[in-house]
Amino acid sequence: MQEAKNGNPHGCPMRRKDREITDRAEIDAILGATHLMRIALVDGDTPFLVPVFYAFDGTAIYFHSAQAGTKIDIMKRNNKVCFEISIDHGIVGNDVACDFEAQHRTVIGFGKVAFVTDDAEKINALDRIVAHFSEKKFEYPKANLSRTVVIRIDIESIKGKKHGFC
Repeated sequence: MQEAKNGNPHGCPMRRKDREITDRAEIDAILGATHLMRIALVDGDTPFLVPVFYAFDGTAIYFHSAQAGTKIDIMKRNNKVCFEISIDHGIVGNDVACDFEAQHRTVIGFGKVAFVTDDAEKINALDRIVAHFSEKKFEYPKANLSRTVVIRIDIESIKGKKHGFC
C-alpha cells in the first residue's frame, strides 16, 4: 500500500494542508476506531454508495456480504473502490451562520476488491468484524461459511483529514 501522492491518488495536493493527517499511525487509528464505512462503486457511468460493517487488519480492509446483490454484481464487473471512514463528528460553531464547520476525523482511500476464498482468511476477517460487536468467540458452520462472501480491499492509496481538534 502506498501513501497517496500529495495526499490524493490523482496527484492533486490536498486543498487544506492544515487539516491533512500525515501521520500513518493516526490514519490507522481512525481505521481501527469504528465499525462502519462507506464504499463507493461505479457501474458504467452510474455511482453506487453503500455502508458496510468492516474490519481493518493493519494492511487491508474486510467486509462481508450475501452472495448476490447490487454491490456484488458491480464489484464483479469493476473491482475498483473508494472507501470513507469518519469518526468524532461534531459542530464547530460560529456567530456567523455560514461559518459553521464540521468537526471530524476522516480517512478516504482507494483500492481494489478481492473475493476471499480461503476459509482461514474468511474466518479471521469475520472474527475481526464480529469483535466490534461482541467479545464472544463464534464458530462458523461450514454451510454458513460457504454462503458468506468475504471481500478484502487491498488499499492502494489513503489519506486523512481532520478539523476541530488540537
